[in-house]
Amino acid sequence: MTKTKDRTRVAILGTGGRDYHNFNEFYRGNQDFEVVAFVAGAEEVYGKSLYEKVYPPELSGPLYPKGIPMYPGNKLSNLIKELKVDQVDLCLSDLASDQLMRWASIILSSGADFNLMSSLRTMIKSRKPVVSVCAVRTGAGKSTTTRRVASILMKHKKKVVAVRHPMAYGELGEQICQRYGKLEDVDKYNCTIEEREEYEPLLRKGILLYAGVDYRVILKEAEKEADVIIWDGGNNDPPFFKPDINIVVADALRIGHLGVFTYPGEVNARMADVIVINKADLAKREDIEKEKGNLRLVNPDAIIIEAKSEVTVDKPELIRGKNVVVVEDGPTVTHGGAPFAAGFVAAQKYGAAKIMDPRKNAVGSIKKAFEDFGHMKALIPAMGYWKEQLKDLEETINAVDCDSVVFGTPCDLSRFLSINKPIAKVSYELVEMGSPNLEDVIVSHLSKIHAI
Repeated sequence: MTKTKDRTRVAILGTGGRDYHNFNEFYRGNQDFEVVAFVAGAEEVYGKSLYEKVYPPELSGPLYPKGIPMYPGNKLSNLIKELKVDQVDLCLSDLASDQLMRWASIILSSGADFNLMSSLRTMIKSRKPVVSVCAVRTGAGKSTTTRRVASILMKHKKKVVAVRHPMAYGELGEQICQRYGKLEDVDKYNCTIEEREEYEPLLRKGILLYAGVDYRVILKEAEKEADVIIWDGGNNDPPFFKPDINIVVADALRIGHLGVFTYPGEVNARMADVIVINKADLAKREDIEKEKGNLRLVNPDAIIIEAKSEVTVDKPELIRGKNVVVVEDGPTVTHGGAPFAAGFVAAQKYGAAKIMDPRKNAVGSIKKAFEDFGHMKALIPAMGYWKEQLKDLEETINAVDCDSVVFGTPCDLSRFLSINKPIAKVSYELVEMGSPNLEDVIVSHLSKIHAI
């Protein structure tokens, strides 16, 4: 590797998650490297705020007394030249293989080395047992699996603390370590819809939750309150903590998303102790067997469990025989690439007369989401990272000519959107199909380390 100075000059490409963690654990106090920039790789989803700030000094450490500047991804090629960058670390997830190589081509053609750091380099070892829940693709069903794991451990009288993969979109210095003990805390921390979708279902079950930016600090605090820690993963990123049981969720409705089409899905599959094939009740048996074959090729030792997401609705009468518009969990149907999620399943299960196509009614950022993610059709993604996006979401929903709205997102959007139609709210939980099941596997694994 060619160095411009004594220290290798590094730019880190990410979206406010793995990029920050890799910096904190590998680069922050490392005298051999100088991180000269964080570069945002997903402005089309997260908007301006992700790169119009600085990684603050209280997180960057004494080697970076002024913090580290952040830039938009569309400036990466010029930044490499202007900042004399030697190496760019890619810390993105849910990348199709062509997207991964496009970033590599931009970086290599601009004169820097392209680097993918192994997650094993930055995994933190806990003093407490850790069960991790990750996936081969966003929207496979990590959240329901996390809740199922928590329920099992609580049944066995263990105090559970969930630690959620970061979604650090606000003021980073205020997000170093966040503790969520009750629903009101999501308002206290001004959480986005994406954060609320993940946090609220756990909090409703009485599960203590931590999140933030500095996961060594977070782990130290979580260990004070936990018998067992659950790593609640994000996108298809590997865990930040070294797991004692590594559970990875695959999606029976998206055969082939194991590895060839998305990075780092296959990394997770290869590291898994347990692989849950979710939504098996909605898939063809031949597709499920094909996915099992794919998984066994890369990880013949993993235990494979089939499961379904059991969908229920609070007011089925608002769906049966009605024309409805469906609002889905945002990440699942945008960068997750899923054609639909729980809301669409519920609309069909409870007998909607028609699921309306909202695309002609979309405005602002919702309209742009349809342009950026062409696979989306008869649904509205629940995007609300900023107030402007919430307004666009509200206007889009209200403009659809229908009888009622089906909220497939686990976030209670009615708390901060003014909707002009009746609302049916969807809930969904993981249910294993057949044997083995998660309880048998978890008890067996944790018994070996005397943790249950």
